Amino acid sequence: MLYAVFMSRPLPSFPESQEPFEAHQLLEFGPAPDEPGLRADAARNRARLLEAAARLIAEHGVAGVTMEAVAAAAEVGKGTVFRRFGDRTGLLMALLDHSAKQLQADFLGGPPPLGPGAPPLERLRAFGVAVLYRSAEQLDLHLAAQPEATRRYSHPATGSLRTHVTMLLRQIVPGADCDLLSHTLLASLDPALIHHLTRQCGMPMERLETGWLDLVARVTRTERAG
Repeated sequence: MLYAVFMSRPLPSFPESQEPFEAHQLLEFGPAPDEPGLRADAARNRARLLEAAARLIAEHGVAGVTMEAVAAAAEVGKGTVFRRFGDRTGLLMALLDHSAKQLQADFLGGPPPLGPGAPPLERLRAFGVAVLYRSAEQLDLHLAAQPEATRRYSHPATGSLRTHVTMLLRQIVPGADCDLLSHTLLASLDPALIHHLTRQCGMPMERLETGWLDLVARVTRTERAG
């Protein structure tokens, strides 16, 4: 299942007229910031390594992903993996980036209510549900790849989600501090929190989904009333 999630379709291009705010703000992360303009052969090698890593996760879980195991699965030297991703955390973050691009493609150009064509409040609800279940499916990977706080909040994938939520909030509650509100809403979708609630507290995913929808309703209703 994880293999299908990670190695799904590539991120498509969308007309700027479709989602002008998001198109300018979100379609910025492809290769990692330290990998500008990969050559075609290097891009193919990178995709091959990510495919091997995703296959290892599907077969053995995140614990089965080591630089040595990925090199062996991709039939390359271990040094190639280190040169491409730096370390194991860099490799795991690259896998999460691939999944984040799929989610971004879905909310920029997929069918409503997650994608364009539905009212912004419906899209915000659908966005949280999509992130919630995707994070739950990839909890072990998220926790293994969790960078320190400064990198975590400045990471392009995190920024793309925050930009999308901010854009929707500006349409729902104009005049509110939507930048700050987006941080508040996304905090409830943090993978570490989902791990704690589902695996340590035994909460069912349906309860978390209901909680997200209730939080969105309360935030937007309160701001409208104010």
